[in-house]
Formats: sequence, structure tokens, C-alpha cells
Amino acid sequence: MSQTPVRPPAGRYGPERSHARTWTFVGIGALVALVVAAVWWVGGGALEDPVQWKDVGFHVSDASSTDVTFDVTKAKDATASCRVRALSQSYAEVGVKTVDVGPSDADTQRVTVTIPTAELAVSGTVQDCKIVD
Repeated sequence: MSQTPVRPPAGRYGPERSHARTWTFVGIGALVALVVAAVWWVGGGALEDPVQWKDVGFHVSDASSTDVTFDVTKAKDATASCRVRALSQSYAEVGVKTVDVGPSDADTQRVTVTIPTAELAVSGTVQDCKIVD
């Protein structure tokens, strides 16, 4: 003896959805995702930052200074200005220094900067870099 599934009375929970409507929304969603992916792929190179940086490490010397090491990638003839900061355990900025990274023979330069601090830092990081004229 097989049983058919029990369905609520028609209209009890609003109008029944048609499968065609569901597939229409799925199709539109897929089309939008495809367009976004294509724009990102084609336009990604044009939107790339002229300068990029990557934190390499830091060394807390004592309560008055922290060394931060980072890589900067930019055009060889460009100069970048980077804001480097030291943070306390509560994420408060306890030291900051702006350093210029000038022209070089290489696209990527490794830089180490010593930041004077007002109290003991527990980390050091690059906040941002930008190309200067």
C-alpha cells in the first residue's frame, strides 16, 4: 500500500509557486553572476593598485621602539609613501612612521623601518602605501 504525500489545501500558505518562475530566477541569478565574473576578469588588470605591500614581520625591541619589515611592489621608477604603525595589545596605535620607498632596479623592495613607540607594542604593520609625485 503506497501513500501519496499529504499536501496542505491549495492557497493555505499563499499562492503556489510555479516551477517556471523558480527557474527564471535561477537563470537570472546565473546570468548576473556570469556578468560580474566577466567584468572582474576583464577589468581586474585596469583596477590593480599602482603599489602593493605585504607585511613580512616585526620585532619589538623594547617599550620605546619596534622594527617592521615589509615588501613594497611598484613601478621601478616610482616613489611610494608608506604609513607604518605599531599597535599595543588593545590595538591602540602606539607609534607611527611614514617612510618613502624610492626608485629601484627591482619591482619589489624589502624595507625595514624602526618605529619609535610611546609604550610597549605587540605588533607592527603597514597601514597603507600610495604613490607620490
